[in-house]
Amino acid sequence: MTEQLSTATPPRAVLDAFGVTGAPVPLTGGQGRSVLVGGAVFKPAEGAEAEAEWAASLFERLAPDSGFRVPLPLRAADGRSVVDGWTAAEFLTGEPGPGRHWADVLGAGRALHAALRQYPRPDFLDRRTHPWAVADRVAWGEQDVEVIDDLAAPFSALLALRRPVKQDAAQLIHGDLTGNVLFADGEAPAVIDFSPYWRPPVFAEAVVVADGLLWFDLPPDMLTYGSGHPDWQQMLIRALIFRLIAQSESTGPSRRTGPGERARYARATDEVTRRLTALQR
Repeated sequence: MTEQLSTATPPRAVLDAFGVTGAPVPLTGGQGRSVLVGGAVFKPAEGAEAEAEWAASLFERLAPDSGFRVPLPLRAADGRSVVDGWTAAEFLTGEPGPGRHWADVLGAGRALHAALRQYPRPDFLDRRTHPWAVADRVAWGEQDVEVIDDLAAPFSALLALRRPVKQDAAQLIHGDLTGNVLFADGEAPAVIDFSPYWRPPVFAEAVVVADGLLWFDLPPDMLTYGSGHPDWQQMLIRALIFRLIAQSESTGPSRRTGPGERARYARATDEVTRRLTALQR
């Protein structure tokens, strides 16, 4: 979860189509794909035009007074939300979480997921092949992959702890909330960079906690945030598998990762294993 700067910029024809002028300013965070131009955030769809059009229509339908904000998409004069492979949306200001806002990030996620409960499962989820989509399927036992040697030990430990759970509550969720909730005084939290998955909402919360174990100084009480849910520990295990497999699938031709990443996953796995073992005694 390193911050990057975008090197791609929308061409003039795209800016004209959306009626936007100004100099492009690369934005940090995410996967380094976003550029700010004239108060609008531009991002390449990268072959996922159908998903981008779907997301634009979804965000336009979400009620603005539901305990969260989302960036409204811009549309071209002809009604398109994707022009020559680029999307555009309003720029929302705020301090990115989690920082001092761990519980608030999860609260914003709960408000968002309550609003998303009515929407059907989009077909494009079955066609996605990027590392995070693969990681999601592996986490839930729907796909097998070969894990890089550097992460094989924690992966094996997590698989040994994974048990079946019911998915009766599966719905549309945001699977990458941790750094994608913004906080501003007097405003509802803003949820950005929607990453859609079809899983129980508690899984999205477990991903936030797993991210805290891996990349942040997670407050100790947050590890048991969802302990009232009967499958909380199993959700944490799946969340760590999700992040681990995404890391493995994103490695280059060397199929190696740095010692820091290996240590992160080993520590997080040990912590979850220790807590699960203690509960089973």
